[in-house]
Amino acid sequence: MNQLPRRQFLLTAGAAGLALTAAAGCGTGSTRAPAADAASPRQGGRLRAVFAGGGSNETLDPHLTNLFVDAARAKALFDKLADYGSDLAAVPRLAESWEPDAALRTWTVRLRRAAFHDGRPVTADDVLYSYRRIADPKRAFRARASLEPIDLAASRALDPATVEFRLKRPYAEFPNVLAAFGAYVVPDGTEDFTAPVGSGPFRFTSFTPGRSLLLTRNPDHWEGAPHLDELELLVAAEESARVNALLGGQADYAHELHPATARAHQGEGKIEIVRLRNSAMQGFVMKTDRPPFDDERVRRAFFLIADRQELVDGALSGAGEIGNDLFGKGCQYYPAGLPQRAQDLEQARALLRAAGAGNLRVTLDTSPVAAGFVEAAGIFKEQAAEAGVTVEVKVGSKDTYWKDVLDGGTFASYRSGAMPIESHLSQRLLSTSTTNATHWRRPDFDELYAQAQSTADPAARTALYERMQRRLHDGGGFLVWGFADWIVATAPRVHGVAQDAPANTLDWARFDRLWLA
Repeated sequence: MNQLPRRQFLLTAGAAGLALTAAAGCGTGSTRAPAADAASPRQGGRLRAVFAGGGSNETLDPHLTNLFVDAARAKALFDKLADYGSDLAAVPRLAESWEPDAALRTWTVRLRRAAFHDGRPVTADDVLYSYRRIADPKRAFRARASLEPIDLAASRALDPATVEFRLKRPYAEFPNVLAAFGAYVVPDGTEDFTAPVGSGPFRFTSFTPGRSLLLTRNPDHWEGAPHLDELELLVAAEESARVNALLGGQADYAHELHPATARAHQGEGKIEIVRLRNSAMQGFVMKTDRPPFDDERVRRAFFLIADRQELVDGALSGAGEIGNDLFGKGCQYYPAGLPQRAQDLEQARALLRAAGAGNLRVTLDTSPVAAGFVEAAGIFKEQAAEAGVTVEVKVGSKDTYWKDVLDGGTFASYRSGAMPIESHLSQRLLSTSTTNATHWRRPDFDELYAQAQSTADPAARTALYERMQRRLHDGGGFLVWGFADWIVATAPRVHGVAQDAPANTLDWARFDRLWLA
């Protein structure tokens, strides 16, 4: 009987088993025909969108936002001061403008005229209450870390429409804080979210945790009323259930599809596929403070071992594009001019010999916690063998994986979703970063970051970010081999879906902009 070579088996297994569960990053692209959204917007109807859910413990507290369905619910009901554009640069929302002082330590934010669903105006007191609630150290709100640069005790309302934020240090990228995931503005004093009152484009009607949220259009939204009369956000844990709901007419929009599913239905006319390119970073992390990866020559050798296209084809079923060992491809501040790194096994072997690691053995920690992780680990194991490196793949628990690899092990599978490059640098690559999985701790690198945040001139600040990223590209601990596509699907009657909207950015899940033909 003929058998596939092991490498081909791994590629085939990756294609069959992939599920894109990563949060999205930067990127563009879609398979929807250009003419599909050409019709003029129409008023009315109920759109039903189905997401993976979180079960009976779900809440409508926007500060507890964690899953994609939470984020979709929160942005329908509430607003933030800012949000991220498709390049992960902050754009104004409830904030009409923001302006720093010369030292970049005091930022004045002016609010636009907006109202909550009960008619009360959105004021500076609402903003300060919301941010202080998020920052409460006794709570476990995800956005708390993002708000850390603000001295909320010293910040104040100058008038009902103006907030003066005092910061603990200079921060040129302060607008990123205003756009932080989960940093929604709620009415002053709000603690009960059983029937939430927000300022978003839809108003609350009813909610059954783990099943359905029904909303109605807000005719008084500051950005204009939605086209839809009603929006129903449904949950289904399994991708097959979401697709079947779409095919059977029980849903109009299905979030988070497998590439294999998209290919199966592409061009069939039953559903429309929206494929957002370059959305989720995929790679490996190397601990730079422990052998063998405390030697930069070993890290550089591993960069050269990776056949990135083979990893994309195998682990992502080809639904993505290759990376270049840096986060945020396509985002603001990304150094696109750096040469693309390619596999060079001869040079990799030479670097390993020079480092005294000619017969290197390493353990690669991975887990089915994210789509493509186990497949990518198997493919890289085969690639490393060609350079004389023995890789033992260790599959860990889905429940504890991220905690286990943050400080444990030396080499591990890694994934990241959407955030600005500046946030990636500050949260993962400074000596004080709490999620520094590569243990990259360099005081001079920290100083470059501090210098960038004290630099008001955008061009000079961009140059500093490029210096930092060139250093990471030369010998950092992130081996970024690819960026996965993000795939959603709609019924043919749904129009207005943004074609350039990575998850957790402004135009992702913008149900207020959709209409039904």
